[in-house]
Amino acid sequence: MPHHVKSRRRYDSSRRRTDAAARRQAVLTSARELFLQNGFAATTVAAVADRADVSPETVYKYFGGKPGLVRALHDQALLGQGPVPAEHRSDSLRANTDALEVVRGWARLTTEVSPQAAPILLLVRDAALVDTAMRRLLAELDDTRHRRMTENAQFLHSTGHLRPGVTTQMAADLLWSVTAPEMFELLVRRRGWSIEQYADFVYHTIAHGLLATS
Repeated sequence: MPHHVKSRRRYDSSRRRTDAAARRQAVLTSARELFLQNGFAATTVAAVADRADVSPETVYKYFGGKPGLVRALHDQALLGQGPVPAEHRSDSLRANTDALEVVRGWARLTTEVSPQAAPILLLVRDAALVDTAMRRLLAELDDTRHRRMTENAQFLHSTGHLRPGVTTQMAADLLWSVTAPEMFELLVRRRGWSIEQYADFVYHTIAHGLLATS
């Protein structure tokens, strides 16, 4: 009998975790749909909860409110597709000695992540005009993204791949700009470029702008 009870408890615990993960994902899916459809200000926690078929208290428990929802959506978008987070795959590219292959890999990851992350970053940018919490989040996300680009620029510098006269700071700024959500918005969402055209643009801009071997 004790063995049966322990097995049942393990089953119940696993089922609860699975159900909680499903509820959390339902909230994120509903929040993304409503934020992108109605904007940050017009979207309420109650509306997100109603669409996800959970209570508002559940949304607050998981995310602490609308800014927390936006942050979670951004973090989820950065994972990319597949079992290995895009950031980890980006770091692993640095093992390649061919700088063009590294940049080509970065371009592929950008086009994998941008369709999901860019709309959220643009939402943060627009909401920051009127919301203090979102203004702080925008500054944090901008700084984090530039820090990542600085790490990539430092890699190019340390391996001797930067074009003569290009400083690490200049390289970081170019990487930060060419992969910005505004660039994705202009070329893909407003000018109708395909994701393949956007990948080529990112690749060629970085390669010709930064690399000594391009």
